[in-house]
Amino acid sequence: MVRRGRASVPFRAMSTGDLTAAASAIDLAGGVVERAIAKLAAEGGVDANQVIAYDLAHAAAVVETGRACLDYGGKGDTEAALTCAYVADAVADLTGKLYGREAEWGVEPGALDATREFVAAHREPTFLASLAKTPGPLHLDDEFELVRDTFRRFAEDKIRPVAEHVHRTNGDIPEDIIQGMADLGGFGLSVPEEYGGFAAGGESDYLAMVVATEELARGSLGCGGSLITRPEILSRALVKGGTEEQKHEWLPKLASGEVMAAVAVTEPDFGSDVAGIKVTAVPTEGGWLINGVKTWCTFGARADALMLLARTDPDRSKTHRGLSMFVVPKPRGEGHGFELHQAAGDHGGAPGGGKMEGRPIDTIGYRGLHSCEVALDHWFVAAENQVGGEEGLGKGFYFQMEGFENGRLQTAARAVGIMQAAYEEARQYAEDRVVFGQPIGDYQLTQVKLGRMAFTIQAARQFGYVVARMMAKGEGALEASMIKAYVCKAAEWVTREAMQIHGGFGYAEEYPVSRYFVDARVLSIFEGADETLCLKVIARRLLEGADA
Repeated sequence: MVRRGRASVPFRAMSTGDLTAAASAIDLAGGVVERAIAKLAAEGGVDANQVIAYDLAHAAAVVETGRACLDYGGKGDTEAALTCAYVADAVADLTGKLYGREAEWGVEPGALDATREFVAAHREPTFLASLAKTPGPLHLDDEFELVRDTFRRFAEDKIRPVAEHVHRTNGDIPEDIIQGMADLGGFGLSVPEEYGGFAAGGESDYLAMVVATEELARGSLGCGGSLITRPEILSRALVKGGTEEQKHEWLPKLASGEVMAAVAVTEPDFGSDVAGIKVTAVPTEGGWLINGVKTWCTFGARADALMLLARTDPDRSKTHRGLSMFVVPKPRGEGHGFELHQAAGDHGGAPGGGKMEGRPIDTIGYRGLHSCEVALDHWFVAAENQVGGEEGLGKGFYFQMEGFENGRLQTAARAVGIMQAAYEEARQYAEDRVVFGQPIGDYQLTQVKLGRMAFTIQAARQFGYVVARMMAKGEGALEASMIKAYVCKAAEWVTREAMQIHGGFGYAEEYPVSRYFVDARVLSIFEGADETLCLKVIARRLLEGADA
């Protein structure tokens, strides 16, 4: 039971008919998306219709989230209520996108009118208010409940006590957190067992990563949720394209935490447009000389190695086919900037010596890991550290994407963790804060906000589980991009509303909810900016699927 005003609002039991109506509503919404894809293909494609393509990509992501929830909705009344509320909200949102633009989408006015009764029933305020305190069961197997409990305890005991201090002082992640994560095996979740990790090659590899990441991000995005991301990306890239010697050299060290990694892909002039990068790797005796500037290299100072993408073919017309990947060892530097030097002529290096300089980039959130701009001047990398050897030349882009596609799923899990933390803080504050003689959690408007948070979080979580299982089968690349696009925008709304429930205190640093808000804002930017992800990946793949 939850309260609305001074009255109690019973949780309405759901019927088979509710879920059937939800499934029909999603099917109808999916049909709208399919017709819009056909319209887009017939009228010049993505580049000629960017606004429609962007909205379509997000609509497709929301629809797939709804489809992923239908099975969850069949597991009980609470699950059905959350599913129906999500689907009704999704259809209402799509209706808003369509209004007055039906012709652009290739549909008739009123294309979703058949859902009107369902939407009305499941967006009704009393119904939504009843969901305020019903986040819903997860339905994880015992194996994954153990993973969840283990990483939640670690986050509660080690990460949360220092998270606010690290954020407010822009400090470094304490080394005991890094060591503790290593002891738990957090860095080895994607490393095959034969190389010292815990990945057995099945569904559990991806699902365990998603579950662990959510719990770590619930403690802190910067100090927890993102700490395992960079080893994850490099590990999967090496598994995809590394030689056996490279796998045996680097994967055990990544799994144990002996080597911490950072990703050096983005450049000042080339963010998501990776194919255009300018950093070069030129052959020299015994290896390569790296020259150029990388930016947004998160954890680059503390890292022991960089996963670096560089142009090895000077013919720029080859775009992404001229890129190769390197594992670049480096000494640990200071979190707030570093300058490293190689001795002149060492190991075939530059006669004058190589230089690597890191300049910190101050950010409004996502603190602890520290992002930096890294300038490399004739930095020598041994030949054995060019990923894949001779066979890997010109394939660096594909190795990177192997890591980044899973990174998008992981980013979605991080978003779920932040949303969960924000929801819990908002719910507790609503119970404690008294305004006009009663807790603000007694007011219908507050309850509806919390109810919408609850179904948004659970829908995002369940879609994440579905995508994890797909990726374990070698599928789900498109869905991984979709979940990243949807969940990261959802996290901005959830954390904003959590701040709003806190009122003035939400804008202060007295409560952690302000940290959740600024942390959530980065999610739609990194691992593929939202606009690029929607236009260059989701929309294009939707069109390709329609042509197949």
